[in-house]
Amino acid sequence: MKRREFITLLAGAALAYPFAARAQPSGRMRRIAVMMSNAEGDPEGESRAAALRQGLQELGWMEGQNLRIDWFWSGADRAYVRAYAAQLASAAPDVIITNGTVNLDAVKQAVRTTPVVFVVVNDPVGQGFISSLARPGANITGFTFVEYSMFGKSLELLKQAAPAIPRVGFMFNPETAAYYNQFLPAFEDDARRHAVAATAARVRSDAEIDAAVGGLAAAPVGGLIVPPDTYTLVHRELIMKAAAQHRVPVIYSYRQHVKEGGLMSYGPETADIFRRSAAYVDRVLKGANPGELPAQAPAKFELAVNLKTATALGLTLPPTLLALADEVVE
Repeated sequence: MKRREFITLLAGAALAYPFAARAQPSGRMRRIAVMMSNAEGDPEGESRAAALRQGLQELGWMEGQNLRIDWFWSGADRAYVRAYAAQLASAAPDVIITNGTVNLDAVKQAVRTTPVVFVVVNDPVGQGFISSLARPGANITGFTFVEYSMFGKSLELLKQAAPAIPRVGFMFNPETAAYYNQFLPAFEDDARRHAVAATAARVRSDAEIDAAVGGLAAAPVGGLIVPPDTYTLVHRELIMKAAAQHRVPVIYSYRQHVKEGGLMSYGPETADIFRRSAAYVDRVLKGANPGELPAQAPAKFELAVNLKTATALGLTLPPTLLALADEVVE
């Protein structure tokens, strides 16, 4: 059976159970649906889910007592994304939580009135998901992820770790993170200030990932920035394998990459954002209009470094950089 046919059948089977197979308990039980961008079982996704559960429990929402949570793990596969969005539109839970741009886009097109709280979405105003950060409007509000100025800081940190790099790639999939195309001119300006040439590394396949990383390996070796993008998050193992093979220093946006062998990461703490999102779910369940709840920015940023990976790349991380790190993996 072809992979696409298998995915379609599997999605159909998976969708049949969450809202239909279990009768709605009586009393004060409320239903929320969470559409995650990670694949099921992904450690980063599990960390996010645990943080959301913790936040809800702290506000008195207990699964099996007054709350039911149904999880949908799209894993950046558009077949799952479309199927799940259609199911959510017909099921009409009390609140839908969407993680990532691709999932939010699909849900926004499918759902008109059900309250939606997005989590870890870049530039929601620029992408047309909400009218403004202060007054999102309609049925959607949520929690943003990166501000583009973060990548200037990422470049600065990467240069501290690998001061000799003459160029840096900026890797993303234009189908899942098209908004980075608009940001690239500003990033190129930042790179010039650091005496580095910047190039876009647009990737849509395994082969393009390997080619992009390999292209930075020509002497002298360049560096790579991997910004938040559902596609590169799901394919991070391949990116890290290529970086190790070609000995390219890379800075990511999620600390999970560093735990799994990546050199560095800098970005908002995703678990904290998911934990904080529970407050908006709580308010919506109690009657608040999501369109009147201001979209929230990240509150905590973190830097992580992997000393073992640095040694394998022939890099000696300066003490000043290590002093800044929130986590040092040895």
